[in-house]
Amino acid sequence: MFKKNFPPIETVLDMEPSELAPFVLKDLNEISQTNQINRYNYTLSTSSDIQDYARKHVKDFQKRLMEAYIWLEREMFIAPEPDSQGEWRFITRSGEKVLQNEDFTAYKQGLLLPSENLHPILIRKVKPLFLRGDYDTSVFQAFKAVEIQVRKVGGYTKGDYGVDLMRTAFHPQTGKLTNTHSLNSEKQAMSDLFAGAIGLFKNPVSHRDIEIMSSEEAVDYIMVANCLLKMVSE
Repeated sequence: MFKKNFPPIETVLDMEPSELAPFVLKDLNEISQTNQINRYNYTLSTSSDIQDYARKHVKDFQKRLMEAYIWLEREMFIAPEPDSQGEWRFITRSGEKVLQNEDFTAYKQGLLLPSENLHPILIRKVKPLFLRGDYDTSVFQAFKAVEIQVRKVGGYTKGDYGVDLMRTAFHPQTGKLTNTHSLNSEKQAMSDLFAGAIGLFKNPVSHRDIEIMSSEEAVDYIMVANCLLKMVSE
């Protein structure tokens, strides 16, 4: 039932336990209509359902399932079945209320920022923040990742940062990351691009909360960082 009730495996692997939990709860509810809920059986790697859904990600998917399952127990959405001495569980009254108002926000947000073509650094450090709705921090971390990558590739020190770092790294004549085969106008444009992006997108959110930032705006900004990261990594 994983294919039916869960987002694509790539999205699931990026989710926090609390974000995946509603999907697990829905799945467990369907199981409970015909069978008892059992943690061991539910996460069994040899299950054809898990194998068919997760494929090469079986072990990672098992861990995500277990994290979400334990989260549901901690929040008292599932509890030990009375008179059982094993792993049998039932869905509590609180769990039943959640099922009546399923929250699939994390999945919808994940569709806005798919992992496909996203730089690995952003998948690891930025997307989890975005899925939790922490948009200003996700944008800040995206451009911080650009700054760190420029510093790393250019061999600069931690004392080099921000707009000044970009101007130094992409200086048309002396920049370590300047494409020497480009026209002078293109070299200057590259310097302006990186310096402008850091000045416009990283600096403001590092100094204050951008409360009106929407998920769509955050995606636009993050994708700018994604482009810059790929340019530095090439």
